[in-house]
Amino acid sequence: MTDFTLVDDLAVALALAAEADLIALDRYRAQDLDVRLKPDRTQVTDGDTRVERMIRDHLADARPGDAVLGEEFGGAGESSRQWIIDPIDGTTNFVRGVPIWGTLLALAIDGVPQVGVVSAPALGRQWWGATGHGAWVRVGDEEPRPIRVSGIDSLAEATLSYNSLKGWDDAGYLDSLVALSRAVGRTRAFGDLWSYMLLAEGAIDLAGEFDLKPWDIAALTPVIREAGGRLTTFDGDETIWTPSVFASNGVLHEQALATIRSVR
Repeated sequence: MTDFTLVDDLAVALALAAEADLIALDRYRAQDLDVRLKPDRTQVTDGDTRVERMIRDHLADARPGDAVLGEEFGGAGESSRQWIIDPIDGTTNFVRGVPIWGTLLALAIDGVPQVGVVSAPALGRQWWGATGHGAWVRVGDEEPRPIRVSGIDSLAEATLSYNSLKGWDDAGYLDSLVALSRAVGRTRAFGDLWSYMLLAEGAIDLAGEFDLKPWDIAALTPVIREAGGRLTTFDGDETIWTPSVFASNGVLHEQALATIRSVR
């Protein structure tokens, strides 16, 4: 047990995200960016590894008793409090000069994310949320403002971001995606962290994808839930520890999942 409050932990996460932004922006579009393939054939850059090392080093000082799980360097420590790091979500975008990428940092307590920071410096935006403390966005140098999901209650008026046709197809859900796309008003593929933060801001209403890891989901969870939305697996389970995520404004969640299941 510790005396840290979620507000304390959020302050740590925000400070680390700010430093991560500086490191990542320095490597973004750098002529000497080091890009390699990992065993799973996904890309990793020196930007990814530098950001994650920095976060781990600072957490070792600021929260020495906490466990850490990161995309690039795995798990360390055992504790009911676990920091979960995706140093650069959207690495392919980062490599190719697409500005939709960012650092995801979460604190999970007993496996449930309670603090989440999503920082996308190339978009000039940072989002955060902590249980009981709301969801917020800062755009550039503006003052932070609270965010809230949409009130859309009809699938026919909803906007869905599906991220990747291939991802849904590989998971065996392509027919479900087609059915859902026919039911909603608009479909887009904003991709990666941006889909979920647009949902938290109320700009879109549904988002989902497959082949994910906990570090892809953990930081999104407090932001979406504190903004009034829902985030589950495609089976409706509220966990970050399975490789799928479906998020909504809450009102449309069961309608959308029912449509997805109707053709399976």
